[in-house]
Amino acid sequence: MYTIIDIETTGSGNKITEIAILKHDGTKVIETFSSLVNPEAYIPDYITALTGIDNSMVADAPTFSEIAQQVLEITEDTIFVAHNVNFDYNIIRNAFKELDIDFKRKKLCTIRLSRKLIPGHQSYSLGKLCAALNISVYDRHRALGDAEATAILFDLLLAQDQAKTVFQDFLKPSSKEATLPPNLPSDVFNAIPNAPGIYIFKNKKGTIIYVGKAKDLKKRVLSHFYNKSAKEMNLCRETADISFELSGTELIALLMEDAAIKAHYPEFNQAAKRNPKAFAIFSYEDRNGIKHLAYNTLKSAPNPLKIYYSITDCRQQLEQYCKAFNLCPKYCHLQEGVSECSHYIIDDCNGICKQLETAEAYNLRVEEAIETIKNSNQEVVLKQAGRHEDESAFILIQDGFYKGYGFIDHTEQIMCTDDLERFLIPQNDTMHTQKILQSELLKRNASVITETVVS
Repeated sequence: MYTIIDIETTGSGNKITEIAILKHDGTKVIETFSSLVNPEAYIPDYITALTGIDNSMVADAPTFSEIAQQVLEITEDTIFVAHNVNFDYNIIRNAFKELDIDFKRKKLCTIRLSRKLIPGHQSYSLGKLCAALNISVYDRHRALGDAEATAILFDLLLAQDQAKTVFQDFLKPSSKEATLPPNLPSDVFNAIPNAPGIYIFKNKKGTIIYVGKAKDLKKRVLSHFYNKSAKEMNLCRETADISFELSGTELIALLMEDAAIKAHYPEFNQAAKRNPKAFAIFSYEDRNGIKHLAYNTLKSAPNPLKIYYSITDCRQQLEQYCKAFNLCPKYCHLQEGVSECSHYIIDDCNGICKQLETAEAYNLRVEEAIETIKNSNQEVVLKQAGRHEDESAFILIQDGFYKGYGFIDHTEQIMCTDDLERFLIPQNDTMHTQKILQSELLKRNASVITETVVS
């Protein structure tokens, strides 16, 4: 037994405005349920223009809670069928979740079934597919009209030679067919490896709409399809292709992801487009002649000595300088509003805060720290694992600027840094790349790390 379902929503927020359910016994429709739904939310003008449903039409309609029992009863012990099933299913399931009801049904997607059983069509959207198959659609973008067209399409799919086998395969618990985006071919997903790299979601036009990175590409990509947030559902609904690039390590994947986002500005990468907030370590001398090391936002830091893109990284680095040069946590602004320092991990202050040391003696060590900070922007080569066992990778930083990354076959001989140039894939130095690399350097407990690229 099947229930063929279509809903209309408010768009933003995905609140249901109309629902239609056709109960199908495998041969014909035996029961119909259809209703407008008061979404208890505003219907935007662009949705009204698409569906014809406006706020006045649903003002006296039942809320979802008032029809929930009918929906439960008609769909009980049936397979949930829809054109782009994950969209309708997840919205209905979320509506039940708000009522503290756990709605679970097996599901089939008529887009994915159509791709398998009647391949070769230019588009599998409901309107274009029905036009190609001479299926009449009445009241397009209304729940009952679209559900009735889907039911006719479903009958056609049931009549195909391989229908029984395909339906059984799609309903297997191990099958990902009901999970994958409706417009994404299975072989595209199956080709994604369980390896580090970046993945690129594209829409039907081939436009890049999302870029992500992962230690395990296949696992991470699949997680998007299980995510029920409105953003993820919209992303999956738009996805028609996925490409990938291997990186060897998660660190290089982070750098590759930043470069790809900056190159394409995908619409679903909004958060990654914003530059991270910048902080800086700087120095000044107080009225008592004592030199301070301090940190603040970059805008509020006069003559910054070193810039960071995380307040945590900034503090951690300042703690390292404080310990390395026996500086006072109070005068490094790791403790504020205290007369004498009492830091939880730094306990080797020579006593400048207790007048046990002269400002002149203390300032000499501060100047040494400042000189070290200024000289820390030297050449850095970070060794990384390659994309396969016969390859190594590296990340190059020169004079504090990220220059790029590269991959080297183990048969190559690398004697000095200059030998890396022919393998280097040049990249732009950005706030995001600086943040990524500074975090990595701090993880290794040093402000500068120089490593050989190959053994």
